Amino acid sequence: MSQNSFDYIIVGAGTAGCVLANRLSKDPTIRVLLLEAGGRDNYLWIHIPVGYLYCIDNPRTDWCYRTQAEPRLQNRALLYPRGKVLGGSSSINGMIYMRGQAADYEGWAAQGCPGWSWQEVLPYFKRSEDHHAGPSAMHGGGNELRVERQRLSWEILDAFRQAAAQAGIPPTEDFNGGDNFGCGYFEVNQRRGVRWNAAKAFLRPALRRGNLSVLTQAEVQQLVLDEQGRCTGVIAHVKGHLQKFTAHEEVLLSSGAIGSPLTLERSGLGSARRLARLGIPVRRDLPGVGENLQDHLQLRMAFKVRGVQTLNEQVHSLLGKGLMGLRYLATRSGPLAMAPSQLGCFARSPMSPLRADLEYHVQPLSLDRFGDPLHRFPAFTASVCDLRPSSRGSVHLVSAEAGAAPQIAPNYLSTERDRQLAASALRLTRHIVSRPALAPYQPEEFLPGPQAQSPEELIAAAGRIGTTIFHPVGSCRMGPEHDELAVVTPDLRVRGVRGLRVVDASVMPCLPSGNTNAPTTMIAEKAADMILLARQQRLRGQDNAHTHGATA
Repeated sequence: MSQNSFDYIIVGAGTAGCVLANRLSKDPTIRVLLLEAGGRDNYLWIHIPVGYLYCIDNPRTDWCYRTQAEPRLQNRALLYPRGKVLGGSSSINGMIYMRGQAADYEGWAAQGCPGWSWQEVLPYFKRSEDHHAGPSAMHGGGNELRVERQRLSWEILDAFRQAAAQAGIPPTEDFNGGDNFGCGYFEVNQRRGVRWNAAKAFLRPALRRGNLSVLTQAEVQQLVLDEQGRCTGVIAHVKGHLQKFTAHEEVLLSSGAIGSPLTLERSGLGSARRLARLGIPVRRDLPGVGENLQDHLQLRMAFKVRGVQTLNEQVHSLLGKGLMGLRYLATRSGPLAMAPSQLGCFARSPMSPLRADLEYHVQPLSLDRFGDPLHRFPAFTASVCDLRPSSRGSVHLVSAEAGAAPQIAPNYLSTERDRQLAASALRLTRHIVSRPALAPYQPEEFLPGPQAQSPEELIAAAGRIGTTIFHPVGSCRMGPEHDELAVVTPDLRVRGVRGLRVVDASVMPCLPSGNTNAPTTMIAEKAADMILLARQQRLRGQDNAHTHGATA
């Protein structure tokens, strides 16, 4: 095995890894290595927004995971996309820029994570943001991560927005001020109609720095721990060859809510009982590794409409497809510039009258399931998510063998609270769609269908139509020192293992009330500050020691 030495090794070039690589390599005295299991983000469909259809479940860009059969979802195993390419899931996601609610972060702080309150994390959201309206009290301007309005509108979506207002959900132009209650078009990570992923935003500007090395097709097999339990590097397959890399300062694990716990377990960091069953030598008993998995379950309700255009008809017409292509080439707008969901709506269920607990992703299209062709009749979809589910799942190795598929068990709808909220969400969707603003289009529900009426029938319907909206978090959650199930401390250090931090969505104690990419960016921004501060303190301590030694 060849050996290479760096100050910091970052495992995973997804959103968090790209941010860390940029921020740490700004100091020319710091040598940084970024390792990515996938390839470069040079696939055309990454950059055309509608191309997510060709990136998800494509081994060129996706790990192509599947969940275990979900008991409450009619024992269905779900597609579980995670980006395997530079930019990670920011290269295949819905591009929606959403911070969540101020109360989410106040909750993190109240759970024993000082430093993570809304007022403390807001500057980190702003630090990376290049908001289309420029800098303000709530937004950043001129920074790396471009946030723009979408370059389209649809009559049917405008009508849904009016119907939401008639149902008591007001219009809003900005979901990111700390309270996202309201209805409006999502803002997206695009620049003039082209996806703006983390690789473009953060990694490309840093590639010209001589102190940053980036290796693709480099899959980390395990962390290297010395006899004292300190993490000193990694062992990785790099284009078919096994290599060892040494980190003099820290290893930063940024492989996401699925990848990070798996790497910890392969390295002997996890539940001692579970690791022993797999034949993996235990280096540190951390029973919380892979537990606390949380995700947003979307309930996709679909409605046929009349007298209004939807994407369904356009994609089944050669002329329609040709016009869409020409429009995108000429103006970078229209359906090819579409994020997967265009209109957002944050609503309050009867279970949460003071704070939005439901999120809608509304689309001018319909299909039976992701990957299937669009229907041939005009229709729209209103997918609704429980923003703060109480169900908890897990992700674990099933074998010590490299490359074995993991066991992903989100455990959706496993609590009575989540089942009752699902029924309430379906009822609220019907209420919105029945408002006068949509009446001219004669909406007719066909998924899950109007036959589901009683609470029991609605819960069963949720199990038929529910699927992930790709927001896994929490599998290496942070917490206070006395919390035995916390995997990392509030400064993101792995408990009991020096020289190792986890920096990605897996550290979130609870799901934010919205999409998860922007919070992951924020976590990496904050982590970079903590890492650099720790380095400065260490170097200052060394200087003081040398000074005292010389004086003595």
